Amino acid sequence: MSVDCGFGGVIVPFARVRTDMTKAIVDEVRTYWEALRAGRPVPLRSEVDPRGIEGALDCSFILERMAPRVARFRVAGGHLNDLMGMEVRGMPLTAMFSPASRGEVGAILADVFDRPAVAELTLQAETGPGRPALAARLLILPMRSDRGGIDRALGCMPSSGPIGLAPRRFALTEAERHDIVVGRPARPATRSFDLTEPGFAEAMAPFARPARSRAHLRLVKTDD
Repeated sequence: MSVDCGFGGVIVPFARVRTDMTKAIVDEVRTYWEALRAGRPVPLRSEVDPRGIEGALDCSFILERMAPRVARFRVAGGHLNDLMGMEVRGMPLTAMFSPASRGEVGAILADVFDRPAVAELTLQAETGPGRPALAARLLILPMRSDRGGIDRALGCMPSSGPIGLAPRRFALTEAERHDIVVGRPARPATRSFDLTEPGFAEAMAPFARPARSRAHLRLVKTDD
């Protein structure tokens, strides 16, 4: 709720401001992607211009599909590096998730590229000493590479709350899949998850921690 500050103004709670910011970032990237596809099933990776999502660059990324349920970061904004405490470029998206959520995230990735579909996920970070409550939203939007296949994705992952001690890994609490229909918006299908379920547990792969560098979206010149 808002609080009257006594001088004719209103103080808006910081948590609400942060939530509004994450929604604004997701909406900006989704609107840009919709404009790019212009009635087609998906846009081309080569059509993406970072200036089109300037307000969301720090939280944005581009994925490359490596296997049916695996996609790695090709380009990533500085906020994702901060969440993991390391450079995420080249890492699989599932490295940002707790082991119990990785199987479901892999299945969602398969839907994004195969159906194709838009995925919007609600996430909650694991907590502990030095790791306060932290929520995030993850948007994944399929794209076609110059080779013709739907094997790229544009997305963003804004968070709400202090990062604390990195790396921060997330549990999946809700997932929406939006089927892509040419010429009209898709109807979302929502699924919620019980964070107490063991899920698809697997060993956590170690990652070396290089020297941190806070940077904006890095553009990598490729042949696609």
